[in-house]
This record gives sequence, structure tokens and C-alpha cells, in this order.
Amino acid sequence: MDIPISSRDFRCLQLACVALGLVAGSIIIGVSVSKAAAAVGGIFIGAAGLGLLILAYPFLKARFNLDHILPTIGSLRIHPHPGPDHGEGRPSANGNKEGTRSGLSTVSRTLEKLKPGGRGAGEG
Repeated sequence: MDIPISSRDFRCLQLACVALGLVAGSIIIGVSVSKAAAAVGGIFIGAAGLGLLILAYPFLKARFNLDHILPTIGSLRIHPHPGPDHGEGRPSANGNKEGTRSGLSTVSRTLEKLKPGGRGAGEG
């Protein structure tokens, strides 16, 4: 069943939920004796804070022109640049499984060298 609701009513409902979460979290923390109960109150307050952020996001987006900032934040990625040696001499373009296998074999060789009485223990 679809009930039409205006944008203003929706915002008021969001604000009421945020206020209810803040009040409930504060009461739970205020009357709690144990740390676990206080943690539940903290979860209520955190959820209310997230609701407040969701409620205020359109205003903040319009006020501070976040359109040029957010795509920049979203495109931050870590792109590792491997050195010229890719493990066993294989190029890294062979796929993830082979790169993982060569990495694991390198780790295994290093661990063998570090073991007392290992095959690489006499070298050095």
C-alpha cells in the first residue's frame, strides 16, 4: 500500500527519528550500570548521528558545493607499483593466482632460511 507523503513530512519524520535516537541513547547511557549497556546507548547515539548526517547532507552539499570534492575522494585508490623483479621472473600480468603463488613461494623460501637447521641456515 503506497501512502503519499510530502517532502516536508519526510524530513520531519527523519528529524523525529534522530531526536528519538539521541534521547534513547542518552537515557540508556545515563541509567546503565554495566559497560555493555553503555555500549548499546552509544550505538543508539551513533545511529542518531548517522541519521543527522543523512538529514543534513542535501543542505551541506548545496552549501559547500561538495560535487567537486566527493568525486576526488571517491577516486582515491592504492595502486601498487611492483619492482622490476616479479618473484620467479614471471610478469605480473599472468593473473592474480600466479602472482599469489610466486609470493607464497617467496615467503616459504624465506621461512625455510630462517628456520634453525633449514637449508639456508649454513649460508651467511
